[in-house]
Amino acid sequence: MLTETKLRKLRERLLTRCFGKHVFFSREVGSTNEWARELAEKGAEEGTVTLVQMQTAGRGRLGREWISPRGGLWFSLILRPNQKARQAAKLVFVASLAVAEVLHQKYGLRTETKWPNDVLANGRKICGILAEMNTKGEYVNYVILGVGLNADFSVSDSLPELLKPDAASIESELGRKIQLENLLKALLEKMEEVYYSFLETGFPPVLDRWKLYAGFLGKLIVVREQHQSLKGVASDVDVDGALIMKLEDGTTRRILVGDVAFAKRQLNQIE
Repeated sequence: MLTETKLRKLRERLLTRCFGKHVFFSREVGSTNEWARELAEKGAEEGTVTLVQMQTAGRGRLGREWISPRGGLWFSLILRPNQKARQAAKLVFVASLAVAEVLHQKYGLRTETKWPNDVLANGRKICGILAEMNTKGEYVNYVILGVGLNADFSVSDSLPELLKPDAASIESELGRKIQLENLLKALLEKMEEVYYSFLETGFPPVLDRWKLYAGFLGKLIVVREQHQSLKGVASDVDVDGALIMKLEDGTTRRILVGDVAFAKRQLNQIE
């Protein structure tokens, strides 16, 4: 479990320019994103982190509840990119790529990115990313990147029955606990590396790395939009971060907002 002492030692070992240089830590808050937003409004520097042992009102996309028991890694990061909102919206790919690479490279997990904001381990959700921004005109004042990573707890013991079949955690996958401070260190360092790559060279190189983990591409999926569901093959993710689908009727659809689920029918049933 993370403690103040462990975090002090972490900051001494952290190899970043600004990510994690300022960490606000609590045993329990409602939402790390909301806490980070309050700090950003007061002028908190880029790279500031809000971190908790447990969230009582964690949020996912579209206002959904995010279950955040003790043993997970629940944190938010304040970013201040000098970008238009349309470009900064792609930061969700920066975060999910960093998580997928760390879990694969450091812990040997078979990870996948799933559009637009999830990371899977062995086909089950292990992490979700929530990006929220504050803008002035076309440009961004700040972005809050929230990371909810199932780490040091058992899925069967800690999550509601409804979530268990589709959820994973590091402990459940490895059969052991890990040191959360080392995981946080690796994530902050990787996220900063990908973030500066994004700022310096643009989105396409980041997207190319992200696609290496995008196991859903080429598969039959269902996308749920506001008032309809679309079934087809996930063909690509374009340079705007939009999902490209080939629908059952042979037409192509470009989707900016939606939820992806894997369809039960086999791929060869679509001509």
